[in-house]
Amino acid sequence: MMNGRGKSDRPVLPEKSPNKAGQPVAEGMEGRGRAKGNLLQQNASRTPCRTDAPSALERVRQTARRDRKLRFTALLHHIYNLETLRMAYFGIKREAAPGVDGETWRHYGERLETNLQYLSDRLRREAYRAKPVRRVYIPKADGRQRPLGVTALEDKIVQRAAVEVLNAIYESDFLGYSYGFRPGRSQHQALDALYTGLLTRQVNWVLDLDIRGFFDGISHEWLVKFVEHRIADRRVVRLIQKWLNAGSPLLANIYLHYVFDLWVQAWRRKRACGDVIVVRFADDIVVGFQLKSEAERFWVELTERFRKFQLELHPEKTRLLEFGPYAVGNRKKHGEGKPETFNFLGFTHICGNKRSNGRFTVLRQTIRKRLQAKLGEVKAELRQRMHDPIPEVGQWLRSVVGGHIRYYGVPMNGPALRSFRSQVGWLWYRTLSRRSQNGRVLWDRMRRLIARWLPPARISHPYPLRRRGVVT
Repeated sequence: MMNGRGKSDRPVLPEKSPNKAGQPVAEGMEGRGRAKGNLLQQNASRTPCRTDAPSALERVRQTARRDRKLRFTALLHHIYNLETLRMAYFGIKREAAPGVDGETWRHYGERLETNLQYLSDRLRREAYRAKPVRRVYIPKADGRQRPLGVTALEDKIVQRAAVEVLNAIYESDFLGYSYGFRPGRSQHQALDALYTGLLTRQVNWVLDLDIRGFFDGISHEWLVKFVEHRIADRRVVRLIQKWLNAGSPLLANIYLHYVFDLWVQAWRRKRACGDVIVVRFADDIVVGFQLKSEAERFWVELTERFRKFQLELHPEKTRLLEFGPYAVGNRKKHGEGKPETFNFLGFTHICGNKRSNGRFTVLRQTIRKRLQAKLGEVKAELRQRMHDPIPEVGQWLRSVVGGHIRYYGVPMNGPALRSFRSQVGWLWYRTLSRRSQNGRVLWDRMRRLIARWLPPARISHPYPLRRRGVVT
């Protein structure tokens, strides 16, 4: 998010000034430096945890930050380091589905040190062989199925160890508007950056980008070339090539860093006259423009750019829509109805007005399809748990409702939160009423169960402008 060329700064001040002049507000607040997960790591503790790392990685990080063009020639020993592999093991989800070999986290951990030593030796001798990825399909909201690769446990360990090493290099390269799957960054930071940009910059048009089959469309040939911009250790490159089909988030970020992020940075510096904001979380991208003509030109040029690297914008899901403080008046003047909405990271973004002063704001509400799909999952699971003890079901529902509220509990989304909690309570009531033929559960008892087990609907996140330290 940056001002047009030759334009003065607007009265929007971050708490801390950006490191570079002309850096967008969202980037300035997030910074181009070390993320939270990349604090100085001089001494690794004996208790494995995600924030620990050998001090050697800090030296790699500092070197990468000092010289953005340096190619690293010796990295494999950081990956097969026992401490790095041990941290990678403890960073894996313990209940994750096993891969083709059926190995589970708990079984592997019964002889952890022996297994890790054997894995380290194979990596050092370049005798490690990645196992095939087990392919499963999960249903999407639109009825289609999303392919999902389930990696074998040892492959997950090696990948996480490699990611820790590669993050030490690429975190200094990635740009501020890239938020997906990075240490110390989250979906809500991306949502806050988008909200801040829409309210504090002159954004009148939003380009909602959808890359068709992104993970399947990545060119492995181009990806290896991009990796080799920074990695000259052929052993590490060959290691990465072993799991190109697994859909690594870091490799996807590297691909879009070169294909999209750097290109956008140059485009808005050299080609844009009006304000342009960019927020990317993995392959979910939203770009805001002050001028419609620039948005249309950007769309055309980005399509050509993606085609060069074997990516394609979905022709139906990629949309340019009028959005911002003047959208309501402009569309009413032309008889076009209310402004269109767009979805990003689980929220529908809507043009709205503040109750206090009537000024423009962005309403963020839970995507209706997501909410209905989650209720469908809860309904199906309750049927499976129909005859389980009530405290056991109550604890499970507490975790479901609590997790939903923690993510979707943003300002002005209270009605959707209360609706979700209410409908979960209703589904539970119907399930309990069908446990026997003795009749339905009395509502007085049901209210007590709901009050005891289902967390109250509340706002879990502050207003983005307040949290990000930006004032208007």
